[in-house]
Amino acid sequence: MDSGLICVSVAAVDASTAATSVQSVIELVDVVEIRLDAMPVPQVKDCYELISKPLLFTNRPNWEGGEYQGPEDERIGPLFEAINMRASYVDFELNGDLRYRNRLLDAMSVTESKMIISSHDFTCTPSKERLSDILKEQIESGAHIGKIVTVAHSPFDVLRVLNLLEEAAEQNFPLCAFCMGEVGKISRLTTLFFGGFMTYGAMNEAQATAPGQLSVEKIHDLLETCQSKLSY
Repeated sequence: MDSGLICVSVAAVDASTAATSVQSVIELVDVVEIRLDAMPVPQVKDCYELISKPLLFTNRPNWEGGEYQGPEDERIGPLFEAINMRASYVDFELNGDLRYRNRLLDAMSVTESKMIISSHDFTCTPSKERLSDILKEQIESGAHIGKIVTVAHSPFDVLRVLNLLEEAAEQNFPLCAFCMGEVGKISRLTTLFFGGFMTYGAMNEAQATAPGQLSVEKIHDLLETCQSKLSY
């Protein structure tokens, strides 16, 4: 049974530390996310040269749960550098400046880089109608892949988010959709079986970059177990 991709999210102070840290799980993942907002000085080129997996570059601002607090034009600069380096993916927030989004997409038009347009809710899971509106905005944004992540307080929150995968599939739009928090942990695995484009894990649970994030080793083991049992 086919499933989505596994991405390990790495928040390190420099490229060398990121590359060294990720080596222990490099064979278990399809994509490595570099959280540039964790680096005092973003080292895009060094990451690209030191890590031999498809790279996703994210420079998350504090208004979307990240560490970056500087001017927006300086935040976007390393993302343009990542596109010029032919990075596989670049993350940009749905609530980000439309001008910068369009400029990033224009830069991608002559490369194979793809934009993941992301939306995070760190307090709750919105209504079904609001989630559908967010998905529609992402589809209309021109980005290549969507990412919708919320905090789940009940199993019904999880179901609402996972149901977005059916809506996205009807529009032929790749979507990462899962929930944060203890209740949402199961969605980080099940999204892969329901058509989710990618799930995100940590090198280990002590280094999680989001609440409830599982280690990639745990995701990999659970995925293998599920696939084995479903094959009977």
